[in-house]
Amino acid sequence: MNAQHTSSRTTTSRTTSSTAGSTAAHRVVILGAGYAGMAAAVQLAARTKGRQDVQVTLVNGSDRFTERLRLHMTATGQEVAELSIPEMLDGTGAQLVRGWVTAVDAETRTVRIDDDRVLPYDTLVYGLGSVADTTRVPGADDHAYGLSGAQDAELLADRLGQLRGGTVVVVGTGLTGVESAAEIAEQRPDLDVVLVGRTEPGATMNAKAGTYLRGALDRLRVTVRSGADVVKVQPDAVELAGGERIAADVVLWTGGARVSPLAAAAGLEVDDRGRVVTDAALRSVSHPDVWAVGDAAAIRQGYGVMHGTCQGGMPTGVHAALSIDRLLRGKEPRPFRFGYYHTPVSLGRADAVVQFTHPDDSPRRISLTGRTAMRYKETVTASPWPTYGRMKKVPASGAFWPTGGRFTRKATR
Repeated sequence: MNAQHTSSRTTTSRTTSSTAGSTAAHRVVILGAGYAGMAAAVQLAARTKGRQDVQVTLVNGSDRFTERLRLHMTATGQEVAELSIPEMLDGTGAQLVRGWVTAVDAETRTVRIDDDRVLPYDTLVYGLGSVADTTRVPGADDHAYGLSGAQDAELLADRLGQLRGGTVVVVGTGLTGVESAAEIAEQRPDLDVVLVGRTEPGATMNAKAGTYLRGALDRLRVTVRSGADVVKVQPDAVELAGGERIAADVVLWTGGARVSPLAAAAGLEVDDRGRVVTDAALRSVSHPDVWAVGDAAAIRQGYGVMHGTCQGGMPTGVHAALSIDRLLRGKEPRPFRFGYYHTPVSLGRADAVVQFTHPDDSPRRISLTGRTAMRYKETVTASPWPTYGRMKKVPASGAFWPTGGRFTRKATR
């Protein structure tokens, strides 16, 4: 599957002469129905609806859309809405192919699904996202639970449901770790929750917001062990650098992220984390017929390379769709620009903190806390699905996001 590729290849409509005067549909295949891939599929299908010369196909392992922003709720046994991808695509002309992508061949322009199906493409949108990185620490892959998808969250919920007291160790003091620790502590007060990580929770926030976040964890009786490095996960404990051992009935791993190795295996140019390196329009710098979106892409902006979040992922999907549509209509794509604007963090069902940010994701002085922040956070969490619905009816409604103006501040990440 490793293929050398010449940069002269461009993304244009494919024509055949199998029958006189006939034109084959340009096949756009989108891999992954996460926040970014779903946005790309809905936006492009809506813009090309009714055209016989464009075929949009979305490939995903499930026909259920996973709200990653609610996985910590699923993990604690709370019911969340069932969101159907086929229902969202209904009426757009886009097709859903259910299956797991096992290989991409950039030379023959094909995608292998479940090892027994081959799907050809003319334009590929690569949006396979990321998962928690359990490969760097011995035992994490074998003994720790994750929150990379709905199945992971349901497995964790089953395990937590079996416990009658005990200790849950959450590894990773980033936003996923904080939200998960708070949710477990609130829903299961009979459990001792320990949050372990190298950095202090809320370290990227301003002083007020960070203090509030840590106070909320304290009120929920979450034990925080910052400045700690987990070096091994055992069946009943985690081991820290220096030899200390923290007993655990359950370990939840949220530290770090890794992307699928399929892009690198296909010969696409990737960065040191395996993300597809893109040009200003989100097109692969090595394979112009491939576009990368969301966590799977190394997208450089004025402040540096974007990091994976829902607020950035959806705009990348929409922009890729806009760019492909422009090319199919004989126009050049425009550069992508994005600036961060907030960091909302839930602290259970009735509390939250929202840190408003500069375009480079550094904290502003403004923040929200308490119930006001919780209502804001819930609005953000619930917004993707109705946004897709609006794009389905009015494509232009999804083509707005903050660009941040001139990026004059130094990057903080």
